[in-house]
Amino acid sequence: MLAAALELFIERGYDGTSVGEIAARAGVTEMTFFRHFPGKASLLVDDPYDPVIGASIRAQPASLDPISRAARGVRAAWREIPPASVEDVRVRLRIVARTPALRAGIAAGTAATAAMIAEALTDGTTTRTAALIAANAVMGALNTALLEWSMTDDDDLGQAIVCALDVLEGRHG
Repeated sequence: MLAAALELFIERGYDGTSVGEIAARAGVTEMTFFRHFPGKASLLVDDPYDPVIGASIRAQPASLDPISRAARGVRAAWREIPPASVEDVRVRLRIVARTPALRAGIAAGTAATAAMIAEALTDGTTTRTAALIAANAVMGALNTALLEWSMTDDDDLGQAIVCALDVLEGRHG
């Protein structure tokens, strides 16, 4: 269904494509589509990696500052996640970057991931406020790096993520 949706979004634009058209292109019914996705925006903005990121952040030493714990946790999670098709990720991100209607979905997904990161950081040594600040800094850096990357022809998605994390940890300027 994702492949069918991406084809249609490229051909007709996000706003010019209906769920019915996606389902028809994929050879399924609309009911089947809605069993897998709550709406067409979820094809582009849902993030299935939050549990992996949370576990990786919790595994980092509590002695690290919150941004380093979060950045190192995201770095470790990235190594565990199976590589996605670079071109599929780029197309998805470009559509999101160019579609104002999807920005609310990105904001909601970012807020959910930031809340999960903050929860993973909050322990006896990190206050809720510090955890929230670190989580939102990490998410802001990642979103910026990924959206910027999506507008290039660079095939190294991982480098975009590493660059964002390096900047946060003061390793790159």
